[in-house]
Amino acid sequence: MSINFGLSLGGLLGGLLVGLTGMGGGALLTPMLVFFFHVDAAAAVGSDLVASLVMKPIGGAVHWRSKTVRTDIVRWLCLGSVPGAIAGVAMLQVIDADHTETIIKKLLGAALLLTATTMLVRDRMRRNEPPLDDDVPHSGVRRVPTVLLGLFGGAIVGLTSVGSGSLMIVVLSLLYPNLPRHELVGTDLVQAIPLVGAAAIGHLLTGDVRFGVTTSLLIGAIPGVYIGARFSASGANALVRRAIPVVLVASGLKLLGVF
Repeated sequence: MSINFGLSLGGLLGGLLVGLTGMGGGALLTPMLVFFFHVDAAAAVGSDLVASLVMKPIGGAVHWRSKTVRTDIVRWLCLGSVPGAIAGVAMLQVIDADHTETIIKKLLGAALLLTATTMLVRDRMRRNEPPLDDDVPHSGVRRVPTVLLGLFGGAIVGLTSVGSGSLMIVVLSLLYPNLPRHELVGTDLVQAIPLVGAAAIGHLLTGDVRFGVTTSLLIGAIPGVYIGARFSASGANALVRRAIPVVLVASGLKLLGVF
């Protein structure tokens, strides 16, 4: 297993952006692997998922200790997301091998466009939402919609590695509008751990993981996430958050073959 320090530098940049914005790494790191390091699409998805499985618990542990996680919502999400992720990986295995690369790129492109859209929706919601009253009672779990959200999100993550955080958090905020923002973020981070874990294990079993790629990414991404999180309250956060959807749209259109 060889270490590619160019990949580590890319992981550092991706980690910085994840730490600054709170956005999931799949939408940033997977296209980077495909475009700049010419990793085949299936290996890029699998390797990124294993790297994300190492990074996700770091943020989740902070929120768990702070008791800002709705474990009841997490449980119902996982009822859908874990089998959804496994199904997503299984769907890739039934694709004709001659067309796997093309199909994964198309799916990844569509997922990036969807992620960019949800980021814009989330920012609009943040600007328009009134401050929540701390005395507003917690809403109960909307079981069927929550399981369906998990199933849909899990399938997308299993297929593309994109969406475990950025897609899920927007729909969670729509399903649970009275959920305080810190609990929304904490719940989203923790639910992503079993989701990404299921998808990562699926790709490990199918041989779609390059450990040299994953290790190289983590060498840069782990300190990058930490440094980015330290500066997440700065003005750079808002600037980067506005720029990322543009990058995602361009990457998505490129993967879809628009240009």
